[in-house]
Amino acid sequence: MSDKVLLDVKDLKVSFFTHAGEVKAVDGISYQIHENEVMGIVGESGSGKSVEAYSIMGLLQSPGKVIGGSVTFEGEDVLAYTEEQRRQFRGQRTGMIFQNPMTCLNPVYTIGDQLMEALTCHDKSISKEEAKKRAIEMLELVGINNADKRIEQYPHEFSGGMRQRAMIAMAMICRPKLLIADEPTTALDVTIQAQILDLMRDLQKKTGMAIIFITHNLGVVAEICDRVSVMYAGHIMEQGSVDDIFYSPAHPYTDGLMRSMPNLDEKERTRLIPIEGTPVDLLDPPKGCSFGPRCEHCMKICLTKKPPLMEVGDGHLSACWLHIKEFRDRKKLAKEGEV
Repeated sequence: MSDKVLLDVKDLKVSFFTHAGEVKAVDGISYQIHENEVMGIVGESGSGKSVEAYSIMGLLQSPGKVIGGSVTFEGEDVLAYTEEQRRQFRGQRTGMIFQNPMTCLNPVYTIGDQLMEALTCHDKSISKEEAKKRAIEMLELVGINNADKRIEQYPHEFSGGMRQRAMIAMAMICRPKLLIADEPTTALDVTIQAQILDLMRDLQKKTGMAIIFITHNLGVVAEICDRVSVMYAGHIMEQGSVDDIFYSPAHPYTDGLMRSMPNLDEKERTRLIPIEGTPVDLLDPPKGCSFGPRCEHCMKICLTKKPPLMEVGDGHLSACWLHIKEFRDRKKLAKEGEV
């Protein structure tokens, strides 16, 4: 991982203005992506993972709107781009893999036509022959055999795993510096999931691109990511390395996610411990910590005041008032020991 910051997201806020009221889908998140880094964004459905990705790519649709914060890519303000600059940014500098490849591929165009279109839209000088050659190379790179013949086939002639590989090829054909993968393995069976993860890890090492990997599957995160941001109700609850999140979770929500996962290494069967309560109503979010109403450690302050992201280790951040309480308790014990 490089020390150079590629993407810098600061206090990003995204809302959907509906007839029922304002839905605060993303409520002030911040993080940085470095060159050659893979960061996972984890959280349950409705936590704002995909919304923040669409906001970065300029694909957010009405009634969604970015209402605050900044997104900087290589020092440039992405949110201030014109429509033409945004189109160039989406293809040449960033790529995106969407959740369902069957709905993202046009059924009436061949795979080759769609790959070539993705390339020629951003490189007007390239000839049709060169574009076709690059499309074949990309299909071979993502592990599709007989690429010169497959390029003439339509999406329905590809299996689910092959369609996802074609989507990866399309996202990478312009050689972007950043790839956003929005739950790319959700619709695939476990065997194909493993193949796609191996492929993405291999491509990342070969090309040196950075990846934002959005998922609700913690097992996938352990497989491919360097760092992890855990989201809940539009907020980042915890951020740290994979080892921090899996072996030393600091936030009660992260701890709850870990306890609700089956452990195949355990010799005896144990019951999974679910997170009690129901997800937050984003039309009427809590005044304090968004996880407070479901948290077993909830204190008075948790219901009235939002906790800031606090450093609990080297590069390990957590948004929980418990850390302040623990710090005060340790300070009190140390003072009593001096007496």
